[in-house]
Amino acid sequence: MTEQSPEIGIKDSDLKEINSGLAQVLADTFTLYAKTHGYHWNVTGPHFRSLHLMFEEQYNELFQAVDVLAERLRALGDTAPGSLAEFVELATIQDREPTEDAMEMVNNLRRDHETVARLIRPLVEVAEDAGDGATADLFNARLDAHEQAAWMLRSFAA
Repeated sequence: MTEQSPEIGIKDSDLKEINSGLAQVLADTFTLYAKTHGYHWNVTGPHFRSLHLMFEEQYNELFQAVDVLAERLRALGDTAPGSLAEFVELATIQDREPTEDAMEMVNNLRRDHETVARLIRPLVEVAEDAGDGATADLFNARLDAHEQAAWMLRSFAA
């Protein structure tokens, strides 16, 4: 922790574990936001319009999530990673996978959403066990968003 821990009924050791998870989810979310935005700009081919619009919906949702995740870290007494170097260091997904193939874009993003969902799932229990219902709710909302995005991408690729 970089500042005094808030006295909100969550043990410092639990806050450390929760904040570590939040920071990683934030880094992956920002990385996925940037990748999705790049694919939005660069997609071509017969499915251009539908993918361009789907990628836009997804990057807008991810951008909103970045702010919510960062502010939750701040509410729990930690600082939020805020530089590209920090995001690259913390992220579990690859930050750059250039391709001109639209279906490869779809499959890369599907895989990344599924990766982030797998990361988040155990964090829900960590937050619940610590009595941090607000963060558990946030993690559940993010889990739902990533699972839905992965479903949309899987369905497009089918």
